[in-house]
Amino acid sequence: MSNAVRIDDPQDPRLADFRDLTRADRRPDRPGGRGLVIAEGTVVVRRLLGSPYPLRALLGLPRRYEELAGDLAGSDAPFYVVDADLMARVIGFHLNRGVLATADRIVPPAAAELLANVRSVAVLEGVGDHENLGSIFRNAAGLGIGAVLLGEGCADPLYRRSVRVSMGTVLHVPFAPLPWLDEGVEMLRGHGFRLLAMTPAGEYRLADAPLDGRIAVLVGSEGHGLTAAAMDAADVRVRIPMHRGIDSLNVATAAAIAFAALPG
Repeated sequence: MSNAVRIDDPQDPRLADFRDLTRADRRPDRPGGRGLVIAEGTVVVRRLLGSPYPLRALLGLPRRYEELAGDLAGSDAPFYVVDADLMARVIGFHLNRGVLATADRIVPPAAAELLANVRSVAVLEGVGDHENLGSIFRNAAGLGIGAVLLGEGCADPLYRRSVRVSMGTVLHVPFAPLPWLDEGVEMLRGHGFRLLAMTPAGEYRLADAPLDGRIAVLVGSEGHGLTAAAMDAADVRVRIPMHRGIDSLNVATAAAIAFAALPG
């Protein structure tokens, strides 16, 4: 195929998208950040190819090119074919998955636009760990959540680690920033959503909570959970019963349990 390009020089300028990823794939508002979407591995790359994010280029081993050649039919994005040593020298670490792809970001939809078309949403406040964020997106995709809304203090869902941990589902689950707090709560209520706050101090057990109608599941930061203001704004505060002296679960795990409890 015409988009396969063999590269033997690690300094080749055509590899700029992939160079030194330990430092260069930060958010665009941080020093050195390029703001690209970066997918790792064939599964995630395939999800990128099926997403609305415009593909820029791919970098990978010959066997990965052979695996993806059919998926790239009709694409004019170059696939830079390299050996494992050169790939490690370019990106700054050894990548077992053997292939990377880059794409440009797109403008996310407005939160109100998403709320008009879904029955359930995850609302995140202060979820700052990229891997937890990626896990929440994977859980949302697998358990039928319509969209993810990002309140104050959330990490970048399109950062490389988030995309990887989400298995590329972050590229398909609709998400948007949500004005936080009062304006976002008003927007949710205006679209008919009941706000369900996940907290160990919830007055309802999850199994007993009212879950009919449109539901917004609110989850908070990894350390302190939801702020007092967010919990006060919720319609229902819900807990997951715990045992053996454990006070709470990882935020992505707790979110998954709540997602699975919602009506289909």
